[in-house]
Amino acid sequence: MSESFKLPEYPLGMEPEIDPNDYSNLLEVFHEFTSKWKNKPAYTCMGQTITYAELNEKSAAFAAWLQNNSGLNPGDRVAVQLPNILQYPVVIWGCMRAGMVVVNTNPLYTDRELEHQFNDSGAKLHVVYAGMAAQALRVKPKTSVNQVIVTEIADFHPGLKKLLVNSVVKYIKKMVPAYDSSQVLKLNSVIDKGQGETFYEPKSTHDDVAVLQYTGGTTGVAKGAMLTHRNLIANMLQCKQFFKIKLGEGCETFIAPLPMYHIYAFMVHGLTLAETGNHTVLIPNPRDIPGFVKELQNWQMTGFAGLNTLFIALINHPDISKVDFSKLKLTVSGGMALTHAAAEDWEKLTGCPINEGYGLTETSPVVAFNPPSQHQIGTIGIPAPSTELKVIDDDGNALPMGEPGELCIRGPQVMKGYWNRPEDTAKCISDGFLRTGDVGVIQEDGYSKIVDRKKDMIIVSGFNVYPNEIEDVITSHPDVIEAAAVGVADDKTGEAVKVYIVVKNPIEDKVLVDYCREHLTNYKVPKIFERKDELPKTNVGKVLRRELRD
Repeated sequence: MSESFKLPEYPLGMEPEIDPNDYSNLLEVFHEFTSKWKNKPAYTCMGQTITYAELNEKSAAFAAWLQNNSGLNPGDRVAVQLPNILQYPVVIWGCMRAGMVVVNTNPLYTDRELEHQFNDSGAKLHVVYAGMAAQALRVKPKTSVNQVIVTEIADFHPGLKKLLVNSVVKYIKKMVPAYDSSQVLKLNSVIDKGQGETFYEPKSTHDDVAVLQYTGGTTGVAKGAMLTHRNLIANMLQCKQFFKIKLGEGCETFIAPLPMYHIYAFMVHGLTLAETGNHTVLIPNPRDIPGFVKELQNWQMTGFAGLNTLFIALINHPDISKVDFSKLKLTVSGGMALTHAAAEDWEKLTGCPINEGYGLTETSPVVAFNPPSQHQIGTIGIPAPSTELKVIDDDGNALPMGEPGELCIRGPQVMKGYWNRPEDTAKCISDGFLRTGDVGVIQEDGYSKIVDRKKDMIIVSGFNVYPNEIEDVITSHPDVIEAAAVGVADDKTGEAVKVYIVVKNPIEDKVLVDYCREHLTNYKVPKIFERKDELPKTNVGKVLRRELRD
């Protein structure tokens, strides 16, 4: 253990260590849960459900087609660009069962981003939702991709419903731009063909890469984090230790609004909940808040995974009172800092507290989590089992507890490295510790706080000002919905704090300044406020401070 780390008190029933060697690879995990829970519902989307047995059957057919017809070999990369629909888990498990590496791809990517990711990863096959098929064909000649497989949103629904839903999406909502269907294969046809074929599952090792997960690229060129079978098995077992405090096996219904191509939802819904035989309800478009709230009215959910901006949007929707939260016993948050106001309002609405965690693409992703029933709002909780934390100064020296510094992580969930980028890997991993770029504080009780991203820190007259703290204070004002703090040039202080806000009711700057002065040291009080209808966000809902600064 590092000198700045103190083993926290783990809750009763939670083990402080996990053993990734419990499974030899992810396929062993898959066969265990699809056999044990075969008749249980695995995923539901738009009223259609597939069981674990059907997940096994369909993914086997896709794997067989890959091995017999695609020209790909084990270790080749397959780009999967799908929203939260039933086809997603089928395709990713089919890829892994055929020995291919999954390259999770954001459906909102631009042509430039797709070109970079496909050429960087060397992806040879692209599985894409029909709404992005025209783009896929446009980009294909500039990349390593040889073949495109397309699926429409309701392709796994029964005949008449499939035809109706796909037709509405395509012709009435006009959400599928025209594309040359002769240049693509259809996923259903591929699966039908694969059902008559045999395949073998390669004996993947712990060190083999299972998923290439690209970082968001908001700070430069996106890099592929190599997540191995061992990384993902370890993080699944780590998450299970936290979840089992509140959740049973084979009996829970968990809502999945966050995209499964993002590593947070991939780990929660693709692995942890599946391993325990629980049921995930997929939300294809969580940005459609009215539609999302309407869908929530169909379920007595027991679990919910979200992030701060999504909680705020739901809390402020007029029909949220129609949703039955009486069975909800676990709400998890990650991806961005959770504000006190959002946490308090969600618990008031649902009766269920939010348990915040922290993670990175490079850590598969979970590093720390607030144990259910022992959560501390404003912290990221305690380290996941078998995980070491330390904070360091700019010279790499370990700092004592209570002092802010760059948070570093060592554990079995830390990535193998960046794909084809040994220099970048060496810069961020030393002695097994991953440098996160986040400013953190380890408390005496073992709980930790993320103060802010190093690059987002504002320096006012030589004092460090952390945007998260400013935003947390401002959003606690009843008339403010969202806030994003950035630094702007100032002749006297070097930088000054500017805050972009989305308001519920009109409010004067002076009122906000006076409110901030009640809660913040003078140099932290914002000098400038700018009102916006909405804040720019990434596809998973993180506020883009960089865009606001620019």
